[in-house]
Amino acid sequence: MTPLLTVEDVHVSFTTRHGVVNALRGVSFAVDQGETLGIVGESGSGKSVTALAVMRLLDRAGRVTSGRIRFRGEDITAAGRSVMQPLRGAAMSMIFQNPRAALNPIRPIGDQIADVLRAHNDISRRQASSQALELLEAVRIRDARERLSAYPHELSGGMCQRVMIAMAIACEPSLLIADEPTTGLDVTTQQTVMELLTDIIHRRSMGLILITHDLGLAARYCQRIAVMEQGLKVEEAPPENLFGAPQHAYTKRLVAASPTKHSRVQDLVGEPAPPSVEPKLDSRPLLQVSSLKKVFGQSAPAVADVSFTLSEGESLGLVGESGSGKSTISRMICRLIDQTEGTIRYEETSISDIASRDFHCHPLRRTIQLVFQDAGESLNPRFSAFDSIADPLRNLLGITDNQELRRRASDVAERCGLPHELLDRFPHQLSGGQRARVGIARAIAPGPRLLVLDEPTAALDVSVQAVILHLLDRLRRETGLAFVFVSHDLNVVRMMCERTIVLQAGKIVEEGSSEELFREPKTEYTAALLAAIPHFEQRHGIF
Repeated sequence: MTPLLTVEDVHVSFTTRHGVVNALRGVSFAVDQGETLGIVGESGSGKSVTALAVMRLLDRAGRVTSGRIRFRGEDITAAGRSVMQPLRGAAMSMIFQNPRAALNPIRPIGDQIADVLRAHNDISRRQASSQALELLEAVRIRDARERLSAYPHELSGGMCQRVMIAMAIACEPSLLIADEPTTGLDVTTQQTVMELLTDIIHRRSMGLILITHDLGLAARYCQRIAVMEQGLKVEEAPPENLFGAPQHAYTKRLVAASPTKHSRVQDLVGEPAPPSVEPKLDSRPLLQVSSLKKVFGQSAPAVADVSFTLSEGESLGLVGESGSGKSTISRMICRLIDQTEGTIRYEETSISDIASRDFHCHPLRRTIQLVFQDAGESLNPRFSAFDSIADPLRNLLGITDNQELRRRASDVAERCGLPHELLDRFPHQLSGGQRARVGIARAIAPGPRLLVLDEPTAALDVSVQAVILHLLDRLRRETGLAFVFVSHDLNVVRMMCERTIVLQAGKIVEEGSSEELFREPKTEYTAALLAAIPHFEQRHGIF
């Protein structure tokens, strides 16, 4: 039987101002109808380039230099627009990594789905609208009729992803390519999206290529997994073989760097942990949050009656689904937004009495710092790494001497593992891991006592994430920093935090030591969150 898709020894190169870059170097694989193939690897490994080559969507600088791509037995390696245009959307479709960027921000989602339908079918607007409604219902969007007129910014990340899936399956293609379809989604939304995709693939007997850096996700939903490194496919096997007995050194490193329900931070990087810093539980709390509430407009409270304490040197995790109030709480603690009700005491000061617009010049500002989710987005693109790190030294510590600024910034960068020669580079010249280090260095530069981390590793590859988590853990142990750690990755929270708070719809539903909470959850909601975490050792009995 002829495979649905065959990729044979494909090489792809890009012409750049610095010369030719070989992005793919002899990649081969096949996908059968009804099969799911996972492609895993770090950024720059060639995963997305492979997908774009299959779809014939490489930009003008990129081209397939050798090899063959066959779809349904037909060679499409050099197929032009006239051949590919009817195939894209109708026979092969792609779900892009960032649904908000892929969707048109100024058109209702119903119209965007209808556009796909009318591009490949001779149907009226009314028929296309009716089918668009059926597709929204098929991807299980609530109140689908009302959502037809909604714009992307009015939908959650999970709903935007479902709209992208609806557009991708609109014309019932044979092959679906999903490029990081769950990045940035919480574990239950991720599970819902993946089970939806799996159900659609099964019912329609489609082939699926799942591109992801999440090994647990690939293990749970793929029949075979191909591992890519620097444009090469280094290994391919069923999940139970790949994770039970990885053959290639790169695969072994990826598996070791992936957090599991048993791993410790030091295990991810293969280094021993430094001595622990025990939280000063007998001292006065560093942070006290009492009856905190936040309401935006006329909607239901984003945060409702939340109370907790944090001791010096302690790490507290905040977990929950999107919309549970995690980020809103972190922003109120940092005084980026004002609370509607409740109090926040830091040390001996009621900082909730200080308006957010005034807190930037308060003496306590330097002692409470925030590490943002996307370091690239939070860094000033016109600032070099040095400027970003020096900025809080100037504004919060009043240091104006350039020589002293350079010395202090270099010292902080070194503590964060950022090489001195990178200090004069701008964000676009740095890798994701390097930008994350700049964001952390900027936060610790003024000498804070409390660090609020809002999804600090969500967009990073597993090996980079492992290094950044190890860095944060070391900094906390060395300096006695207290952490409020916001994340949807429960394995990361279990490793990084002594205590965990579980939030649902703005309320605390469970709180306790991370070890006990993850071992024996007391609420159905917490149990559901834990059950949604994809573990490669869970499915195959590995480790």
